Amino acid sequence: MDFTLLSSPLQGFTDFRFRNAQNKFFGGIDTFYAPYIRLNGKLEIKNSYQRDLLPENNCSLEVIPQVITNDPDEFIFVAKYVRSLGYKELNWNLGCPYPMVTKCGMGSGLIKNTAQINTILERAHAETDIIVSMKMRLGYDTTEEILDVLPILEKFPIKNIAIHARIGKQLYKGGVHLDAFQQCIDNSKQKLYYNGDITSVAKFHEMQQRFPTIDHWMIGRGLIADPFLPSMIKNNTTEYPKNKMEVFSAFHDTLYEGYSESLSGQTHILLKMHHLWEYFSVIFSDPHKVHKNIKKSKSIRNYEATVKEIISKEK
Repeated sequence: MDFTLLSSPLQGFTDFRFRNAQNKFFGGIDTFYAPYIRLNGKLEIKNSYQRDLLPENNCSLEVIPQVITNDPDEFIFVAKYVRSLGYKELNWNLGCPYPMVTKCGMGSGLIKNTAQINTILERAHAETDIIVSMKMRLGYDTTEEILDVLPILEKFPIKNIAIHARIGKQLYKGGVHLDAFQQCIDNSKQKLYYNGDITSVAKFHEMQQRFPTIDHWMIGRGLIADPFLPSMIKNNTTEYPKNKMEVFSAFHDTLYEGYSESLSGQTHILLKMHHLWEYFSVIFSDPHKVHKNIKKSKSIRNYEATVKEIISKEK
């Protein structure tokens, strides 16, 4: 069965620099979702969002912008903005689990508010020509909450619904709820995508066997932890390339150079790279030691020397 691989958006990680570098050195992702635009009550698009979506920063990629909001005016404002850049589709985030978002009734905190979901979709389809797709969790408190939303979504020409098979309260802890995802398949006529814990080729095959009707698969944290994973899935291999560390090193250096140019000051650059290495360390033979050594690097010079040593040892 043919299938499509999608990059799930992660705030602070999957910006245009990451997307371009991943695509250049590894490939395997068919479509990238950009991290969400959040307006915070002002109808203004922040410079960082603008840079991330500029067509010239995404020229070799298929990218879909995303918005997080519980307000129809904000949704329509963002829809018109992304249309002005040439994008035809806007993905609506009803999946973000972080308390600072859900306490404001956004992300997975909006799933219970079916009336507001209906209002926003009605206005979006009446007042714009944007194609709407969704990214959701199964609920915030329980996995049944999504079942009240699915009939509302049936009323609209939603392009697809990507479902992360967890509830918001879990954040990223605990396992995925596969039976609950199956319930969504059984109760929806919409095109569904699967998201959640695709972290290896074996795990991907396991999910394929579990859900044979699904042909779109979204990879989130697994992509950052192992940027080789999509191409390995596409090539149906568990073998890394012989030049694994050379490729990773070139990828790392491209990212590092990009963030060094765009972020101001040593502290910001190191913080960004330290966060990335929380994931990157997974593909090394001693992840704990690698991450520990990276965390110890408190200066740019020390960081660069540490990375060089880690990669050299792994080779």
